[in-house]
Amino acid sequence: MKNNFISFVKKESLHILRDKRTMLIVMLIPVILMILFGFAISTEVNNVNVAIVAPHRSDGVKEAVERLASNDYFTFLGYIDEEQADEYLRSGKVTAVIVFDTEYDRNVALAKSGVPVKPVIELILDASNVNTAGSAAAYLQSVLLGSASEQAMFETRMLFNPQMKSAYNFVPGIMGAIFILVCAMMTSVSIVREKETGTMEVLLVSPVRPFKIIFAKMIPYFTISCIVLVTILMLARYLLEVPMSGGVGGIFALSLLYLVLSLSLGLFVSTITKTQVAALLISAMVMLMPILMLSGLLFPIENLPKFFQAVSTIVPARWYIDAIRKMMIQGLPIIAVWKDCIILLAMTALLLAVSLKKFNDKLE
Repeated sequence: MKNNFISFVKKESLHILRDKRTMLIVMLIPVILMILFGFAISTEVNNVNVAIVAPHRSDGVKEAVERLASNDYFTFLGYIDEEQADEYLRSGKVTAVIVFDTEYDRNVALAKSGVPVKPVIELILDASNVNTAGSAAAYLQSVLLGSASEQAMFETRMLFNPQMKSAYNFVPGIMGAIFILVCAMMTSVSIVREKETGTMEVLLVSPVRPFKIIFAKMIPYFTISCIVLVTILMLARYLLEVPMSGGVGGIFALSLLYLVLSLSLGLFVSTITKTQVAALLISAMVMLMPILMLSGLLFPIENLPKFFQAVSTIVPARWYIDAIRKMMIQGLPIIAVWKDCIILLAMTALLLAVSLKKFNDKLE
């Protein structure tokens, strides 16, 4: 009995060791998760771009700016005029703008001598991403204070999301995750199901060209995705009260492009898999981790090391989430996010071209 049990253990061990894909998943995923969560993923203040508004660049202002510039967590991008602050924040050039009082040095000197006067420093932050806005404001204050004797008075102004609602940050991110996972999953499983059941061969002997068959299968899923899109936008606007300052038309147009990209990704998955289980695992499980970790949904892209920032550029959700946040929260028109649109369009064209070529090669 004991020998039989040991034989079964050996047999199962050999079976697992011979299955290279299972061993790869079992050994590799824990390592990747540890690296991502322990090293790459960070919600701390990091790489915050800062501009300074200082009508009089006195010695006290220069000293405070030097403390800021020498801090590794902030990047000083120079002095700007107060009229440029809104433009710099909306365009994403900076995350924070610091405005010094016109009589900063005089008020500092008075405060140190015991006079009840405090220098005023205004902090203007982009709060569309609540993950970093609050902590960045607090850390900026601690850096700018310098010594304990210099007690400045801070006036903090949060742009785009003054109430710091988390829905403003997560709704665009959830949209980016839902659409790509659901659309890719539906398309890939549908086409692979036809292969498994043998009905794909029946369709291919019909007079309809193969690429028309593929597009005909994608159209119903595209229609369903559009209904889901409308539902999510209505929930976001009227239930969660997320603003759509950039215009509903532009948001809808960008989302339609993203839906086509997601369906094209599902088509690509269907060309590299043979079973529904494999298609489901790739379109749901394998793509889930990059979308959650490297798209800006949960963690700021700026906090990632350079290597992971480079890897994140191939994640479509990164560009959609970035663009949709700017349009929804910051009120930018679609023309202002043209770079994100071009990248998404190029990804869509590439995925469609590669998928149709691979699909036709398999038929031949």
